[in-house]
Amino acid sequence: MRTLMTLLTGAALAGTLATAQANEIVVGGKGFTEQLILSSMTTQYLEELGYDVEKRAGMGSAILRQAQENGQIDLYWEYTGTSLITYNNITEKLSPEETYQRVKKLDAEKGLVWLEPSDANNTYALTMRADDAKARDIETISDLAETINNGETLTFASNAEFYAREDGLRPLEKTYDFKFGRPNIKRMDFGLTLPALRDKQVDVSIAYSTDGRIPAYDLVTLKDDQQFFPAYALTPVVRKETLEANPKLDEQMNKLSALLNDDVMASLNAKVDVDKKAVEQVAENFLKKHDLL
Repeated sequence: MRTLMTLLTGAALAGTLATAQANEIVVGGKGFTEQLILSSMTTQYLEELGYDVEKRAGMGSAILRQAQENGQIDLYWEYTGTSLITYNNITEKLSPEETYQRVKKLDAEKGLVWLEPSDANNTYALTMRADDAKARDIETISDLAETINNGETLTFASNAEFYAREDGLRPLEKTYDFKFGRPNIKRMDFGLTLPALRDKQVDVSIAYSTDGRIPAYDLVTLKDDQQFFPAYALTPVVRKETLEANPKLDEQMNKLSALLNDDVMASLNAKVDVDKKAVEQVAENFLKKHDLL
C-alpha cells in the first residue's frame, strides 16, 4: 500500500512540476523604446495570467533572434520585414500579407511560430524638420534625391545597423539613385538621431515610423514613393515547443496583438521619449486601460 501511495504521490508531484515548467516563459526584447515597452507589457500581461516570466530586454536584433532559435528566449515581438530580409535573406519585393506568409513559413522550419500580426507597421522612414522640408519643397524620398543630385549638401543621421543592413542606407541610395556622400553621414545611437535632427545638427534622419517624437519635434516623414522599405508588421513570435507546453498562449498573445496599431504605438512611444514616463508605468497603464491587469 505504501509503495502504491509513494507512486501516486510521485506522479502527482511530477505533474505539478510539469505544469510549473510549462508556465515558465522567457520574454525577450530589443533595446529601443518600442521594444522595451512591449517586453514590459508582455511580461506584466503574462504574469497576470499566471505565468512565471523572466524578462530579458535590451538585446540586439541578431543576438535576440539567435537566442530564440537556441531556445534561450521563448517569446518576443519581431517585425516581418526584419525576418524576411535580415534573417532569411529574401530581397524579393512582397506585399505586407505576402511578407507575413513567407516569414511564417520560413521560420516554422526553424521551430518558430508567427502569431497574428498587429496593425502596427513600424517600418523605417526618413524624416526632416517640417519647416525645412517645406522650404526645400521635399515631400518624398525622390524629392530628396533630386535635391541632393542638384548639388545641395544634406547631412544624414543614421545608426550603425541601418548604415550596414541589407535594407538599409546603401540599397536605399541605389534605389533612389543618389548619395549623401560619406562625409555627410553622421553615425550615432538610434536614440540620438531625431534629437540631432530637431537641434539642427543634421538635415535628415532615419527613424521608425511609429516613433512618437516625430510629431512632438515637428518633424515630417518623407513618403517612400518607390516603396523601398518592406512591411514591418509588429508580431509576437513564439517557439513551437513553448506553444505546445502552453496551449492557450497563442490566443492570449493574439488578444494583445489586436490592440496595437501605428497610432497606439506612436502614442506609447511618445509617453516614454517625450513625456519621460517610465516604461513599466506606460505598459501597465495600457494594460489596465484594456482590462488586462
